[in-house]
This record gives sequence, C-alpha cells and structure tokens, in this order.
Amino acid sequence: MTEGAFFQDLALLMAVAGLASVLFSRLKWPKALGYILAGVLISRHTWGVSFLSDESSVQTIGQLGVVFLMFAMGLGFSPSQMKKVGRVTFPTALWDTFVMVWLGYTVGRNFFGWGVVPSLFLGAAICDSATTLLAKIIGEMRWGDRPFVKYVLGTSVCEDIVTVVILAVITGVATGQGVSLGAVTLSLGGLLMFFLGTLVFGFVLIPRLLKSIAKFGDDETLILTVLGCCFFVSYIAYVFNFSLALGAFLVGVIGASSDVHHRLVRFVEPLKSMFAAVFFVSIGLLVDPAQCVQNLPAILVVTLVVVVGKFLNCTAAALVAGQDLKSAVQMGFGLAQIGEFAFLVAMLYVSLTDDAATPMYQIVVAVSILTTLLNPLMIRLSDPVGDWLERVCPRKVAAALEGYRALQSRLKDNAGVSPEMKAVRFGLVYLAIIGVLDFVGAFVCSVLDAHDWSQLSTFFEAHKTFFFSLAFNIFMVAMLASVVRAARRTGEALAAVLTGAGDAPWQQALRPVVRMFSLVAAIGLWFFQLTMVNVNLHPEEIWARWALLVLMVAAGGFGWRFFLKNARVAEIRLRDAMTADERRDKNLPANPLTLTVPADSVHQLTIPEVSPAIGLSIAQLNIRAKTGANIIRVTRNGRLYRNTGPDWVFRADDIVVAYGEGPQIAALKDLLGVTA
Repeated sequence: MTEGAFFQDLALLMAVAGLASVLFSRLKWPKALGYILAGVLISRHTWGVSFLSDESSVQTIGQLGVVFLMFAMGLGFSPSQMKKVGRVTFPTALWDTFVMVWLGYTVGRNFFGWGVVPSLFLGAAICDSATTLLAKIIGEMRWGDRPFVKYVLGTSVCEDIVTVVILAVITGVATGQGVSLGAVTLSLGGLLMFFLGTLVFGFVLIPRLLKSIAKFGDDETLILTVLGCCFFVSYIAYVFNFSLALGAFLVGVIGASSDVHHRLVRFVEPLKSMFAAVFFVSIGLLVDPAQCVQNLPAILVVTLVVVVGKFLNCTAAALVAGQDLKSAVQMGFGLAQIGEFAFLVAMLYVSLTDDAATPMYQIVVAVSILTTLLNPLMIRLSDPVGDWLERVCPRKVAAALEGYRALQSRLKDNAGVSPEMKAVRFGLVYLAIIGVLDFVGAFVCSVLDAHDWSQLSTFFEAHKTFFFSLAFNIFMVAMLASVVRAARRTGEALAAVLTGAGDAPWQQALRPVVRMFSLVAAIGLWFFQLTMVNVNLHPEEIWARWALLVLMVAAGGFGWRFFLKNARVAEIRLRDAMTADERRDKNLPANPLTLTVPADSVHQLTIPEVSPAIGLSIAQLNIRAKTGANIIRVTRNGRLYRNTGPDWVFRADDIVVAYGEGPQIAALKDLLGVTA
C-alpha cells in the first residue's frame, strides 16, 4: 500500500467518523453506533465497490482501537470500588457469562447447525454487556446517582474480565487444539501464568518507574513509557496466542495503581477516541447488509436470547445476592445488551478461522446494533417497571425477599475475620503467587532455550542451556528469600490462630512447632519446584552441572541479604499498588470549610414496625427532595452506620439520626411513619 493511499483511507475514515459523531451527538445516541453505520455506508458490501484503497490495512489500524479501548478500561478499574460491590457483582457476572455462553453454544449447535468453534464464539460474543456504551448511556441520562448503577457498571466490568478469560480459552480451541479437558486446562494454566506474572511484576516495577519519570514533569516521556509497556505486553500476549485486549487491559490495571493515574487517563483519552472510532468503522466495513437481511430470522432469535436471557440471569442473580426487587429488575434491564466485546470476539473469529461460510460475524454485529438501540429505552423503562412489580408483588413473596435480605445482612455483619486469620489467608495467597511466578520463570527460560540463537552467537547457541538454566536457578534463589519471609509471617499468624492468646505450657510448646512446620513446608515445596524444573532444563555436560551448582550456592551465600532486601521492597510495592486507589481516596484534601450544626437541628427517630418506609431505600423514598432533611447516621442492632448512602434500606427499629429544621423533620416523620 502506497503512502498516499494510506493517508487517503485514513482521511476518509476520520471524515465519516467525525460526521457520525456530530450527528449522533445531536440525536443523543451512542457514537459507537454511528461509527458502525458509517462503516456500513462506505463498505464495498453496500455499493459493490470500495471507497478505500486497502480495507485490510484499515482492519490493522482498527486493532489499535482495541488496544486503546482495553487500556483505558483497565485504567478505570478500581479494586477498592469493586470490593465494595463485589458480593453482588461477581456472582452476577459469573452466572450471567457462563449461562449466556451455554445458551449461545446451544443456539449455534442445535438451531443453526454450526460447528463447535463458531458456536463457542457465538456464546462468547453474547455473554458480555458493553461497559463503555452502558456508562455513556447512563451518563447522558444523568442517572449516575441511582442506587442500582454502581452494581450494573460493576457487574459489566466483572463480565469484561471473565470474558477475557473465556476469550483466551476459546482462542486456543480455535487454533486447532479442540475442545478437550487437556486443551482447556493447558489454556487456563498458561493464562493464569501470564495473568499473574504480568500483574505481579508490573505492580512491582511499573508504578515505581512511572512515578520516577513523572518527577521530571515531561508528559511526552511519561505517555511514551506507559504506551511502550502497553504494546510490549500486548505483543507478548499475541505471541502466546492470547488476545491483544488481555495485555492492554492488564497494563491499564497496573497503570491505575500508579500515582500518575489521572494524568494517564487524560493523555490516553484522545488516542482512545481516535483509534476506537477507526475500530468501530472497521467493524461496519465488514457488515454485509444483504447477508443481514438473509439472516434476519437468526438475528432476531439471537437478539431475543440476549435480551431475555441476560435480563432473567442478572435479575435472578441480583435477587440471590441480596438486592431488592426494583434494583434487581433495573440491573436486568441495564445489562440486557452486548457491545464492544462482541465486536472484538466476532473480529477475532474471522481473523483466526477465515470462515466465510458461517454468518456468525454478521449476526453478532447486527444483534449488537439492535440491543444498543434498545438499551436506552430499556433503562428508562426499568424505573416504572420496577415500581409496578413492587406494587403487585404478593405480600408473602415481598416478606420472604425482605427476610432473606435481612438474613444476608446479619450474616455479613457477623462474618468478621480476625486479623490473624486475614494474615494467614494473605500469606497463603502470597506463597501461591510466588509458586506461579516460579513456573513463569521456568516457562520463559524453556521458551528461550528452544529458540535458535546461532545468528547471534555460535558460542551462546552451543551453551544456551547452561546460561538459561543458570538464570532460572538464580531467579529461584532470589524467590526463596520471598518464600522464607512469607512463610515466617504465615507461621506466626497460624500459630496465633491455633493456640490463641494464652500462655499455657501447651500453647508455648505448640507455637514454635507450628512456625517451624510452616517454614519447612514452604521451603520443601520450593525445593520440589526447583528439582522438577531442573530435571527438564539442565546442561548435558558434567562440568556445566558442577559449575551451575557452584554458582547457585555462591549466589545464595553472597547475595542472600540483597535478595531479602529486595523481597521486602517488592512486597511493599505490591501492597502499595494493590491499595493505590484506597490511599488516593484517603489522601484527598479535606474540605477547608467547617460546619457547626446547631444541637436543636439534630433529631433522633425510631422506625416503627408499621412504617411504610420498611424495605425501601433512601433514594426510593427521595427523602432529600421530599422533606429537605438529611440522614446523618443509623444505629441497627446496636451497631452504628455512618454516612449511609442512597441505597440504605430501612428496617423496623432502626434508630435514625437526621439533620433539619422543624418543618423538615416533621415532613420526615410523616414520610417514615414516626408518630413520636
């Protein structure tokens, strides 16, 4: 492709994307839908002739949109926020994705007569709700403060993560390994090593690197550094037959843990907007209107499966997770659509299989467009439909749901874990991560050992096994320092859990035994890993084996303090990266204004058993708008809850502390049914 032809195509793409953006902004519709329709309008499938010089190069440019979309999505990932809503979002996302994959596979196999691979890709394409489109629609509707929104967006983000895993598995299946337990296990094992290896090494190294670069105040160097990391990890994912999206998303998550997170978001936004527009236009270029009309029954069937299936899945899972009926219904309505990930899955299927006979791509894109059009309407309908269902719900069913939610709340309140047990759990997880990283090191050294290095150096090629085996063994010695540190702390915590806080003779005798057992067990597992890898990765020459042993012992003897120091630093950096957003929230500047509340403006109210507010949230009652009063805190069963949010649901005997003037408190009493 000539330089002039490339810029001609890029100019045409940017022009039609700009026109679509202006038009759909005025119509207040999602811009991504406009980009896709613009691609359809300039496609060779529509007119019989292409307006572009080389459509294949456009598809390549569109992959940059995938990278930037997923990188930006990773930058928006907040572990602390996900933890707050995780008890609802994670179960809902897991249930919805796996049921939808099964439904898509069943429809493809039994209704359309497709093979295993296209049916699996159809299931993967319809299992994930569109996070970007959903967030944009909710923002344009100004519904961001509704109680159900955080659960909808959190569930959608969780589905993105689960779909990345599913995508990695079915990519291995599509490359010819078949649907077998061994192939799936191998794909998941490789995915786990890549996932944890990237996150752990990234959390330890990249935030520190970005912080150091940010001190220079050079924005250009900062953005080039993080994008270099992004494309490097994406390329590694591509080499190992994982999705480019996975590598970009992981680097985005790592970037979100850095202190320069907000600067990265600001820098990446223009790049994401540009290349994401090209990506969506490139999707439209592959749409064949004639095939869509020909496959209209299949498109309508899959659309019905998506809307009804995801609505029922998410509503039922939200109810089981403890949401009230209206919020559960609103979650079901909001998540009953598919979007950008479906396009990604469809394009991946086309690129991997080159299957022109199966109309899977055309069906998925058409279903995405239809559900995207329906989604704003469904979200608006969720409010009146939720209210109507709560009114017509039988009293016994409503009472059963409220009793179930109360039981869940009590279980949650009583599910506290002691600090010692938390330390044991963290230690075990940390040791497991170290074990996975050891396998990552072994895998990398094995792959490098299998490579032909003769063009670089014939001497290195002749002795490459010695060098890579030496690198792996020194890496294992360095990781032993982390194993010893983690095992000691875990042993201390485990001894405290098993023996308690007393000083009886049996307790004093058992504690050192538990500590020693933890240390010996951890070192034993480390030695087993070392032996198992060295059986397969070792030089054949006797002198090389002895030299390897001597160098390994020397590295352990002379470098032990260095390894211990770096193990401590790496653990601190890992903890800091995993709690970065929590620390940012705590370090926000305090409000310089102080407010003194008059004592006669603070009132304490007790919710009676006959209150009409029981089972309703602060947002549902619309307390602020209807009364003007503010809820400060609530005491329930002797436990104080401060800063209750809009999703707080009232129960009988709740002691409510509210702030307001006399008429406002009187209106609040009427609303809550408080007579005294």
